[in-house]
Amino acid sequence: MPPITLSVIASQAGCSKNTVSLALRGDPQIPATTRDRIRKVADRLGYRPNAVVSHLMAQLRSSQNARFQAKLALVNAHRDPKAFRSHATIPAYVRGCERRALQLGYDFDHFWLHDPKLKAESWIRILRARGIKGLIIVGMMDQNHLPPHLRAVWDHFPCVVTGVRTRDPALSFSCVDHHNLTVTAFEQALGLGYRRPALLVEERLDRLVEGRFSGAMLAAQQSLPAKQRVPAFTQLDQARTNQDLFHRWFDRHQPDVLLSLYNIIFPWLKDRGLRVPQDIGVIQLEWRESHAEISGMNQHNDTVGEAAVDMVVGQIHRSESGIPLFPRATLIGASWVEGGSVRVQTAPGPQRRARAAPSLSARPR
Repeated sequence: MPPITLSVIASQAGCSKNTVSLALRGDPQIPATTRDRIRKVADRLGYRPNAVVSHLMAQLRSSQNARFQAKLALVNAHRDPKAFRSHATIPAYVRGCERRALQLGYDFDHFWLHDPKLKAESWIRILRARGIKGLIIVGMMDQNHLPPHLRAVWDHFPCVVTGVRTRDPALSFSCVDHHNLTVTAFEQALGLGYRRPALLVEERLDRLVEGRFSGAMLAAQQSLPAKQRVPAFTQLDQARTNQDLFHRWFDRHQPDVLLSLYNIIFPWLKDRGLRVPQDIGVIQLEWRESHAEISGMNQHNDTVGEAAVDMVVGQIHRSESGIPLFPRATLIGASWVEGGSVRVQTAPGPQRRARAAPSLSARPR
């Protein structure tokens, strides 16, 4: 039997070959009803795309300037309406989202999730009036529940969340692999010769990521003798106003390297008369260019943003909307960044020597 071509499908479906090509790629220029009808004709005829040709065409399209497809909504979920510009980490997500959207021919309109003037019906009316096809939610830093009064919005549009997994409703999301980055940081510490690594994480933040920081640390510590396993310090919020909480924990457990998300520990260590890295090491679990001298894990939040755009565009192409029955997740791997806040390697390990020590006056976050 000769292969089924696009021309054969076009003849059976009563449309042009170009329309068939766009429909089978899920292009939003073709109405959803037409795409579905053409797919059914193709399935009935037994059409199978040529993988080699499809690959070559994809390369050709990617080498050309992307034409404008449609608008997306980039929703700021942080309590600060200016977080897209002023927050320490959120702008990286935004840069990745905008970069990938531009590559795919999409544009963004910005919204604030907590705008008191916008109810669900207002959101839906505005999004439809602007021709917005999908939403990406960025900046959920203190909770993983979306406002209940906006549930109708997620029912009407494709939507992806960055950074965390949401609950009630549970939407598809992209984020760093928190478990893997913690285990990798722990293994780097052991490779550098440290014997008592300790995790410092705010309890509320650990809950936000469903215990993936503390759970990963507990799992990683199983490789150590029991006497070397240091319990996590989870009272960072309280210690900001009562530093003695940190010092009592430190005196009791005597860690030799700290795995933390926050730079406020540098002045706390200085108050103890400890030098970094001569007396104690520090590994930043969310390395940032603003403190590039600190060793740590680059979470690649811009890549998380890119992945979110790919996910929501895929939903658009598949004509998916509403709260998914089976939410999908894209996890982005973190990578080690060598810095000067850990000592020179004294045991076999995968990384090179550390650079010069950072200043203990690093600005707290």
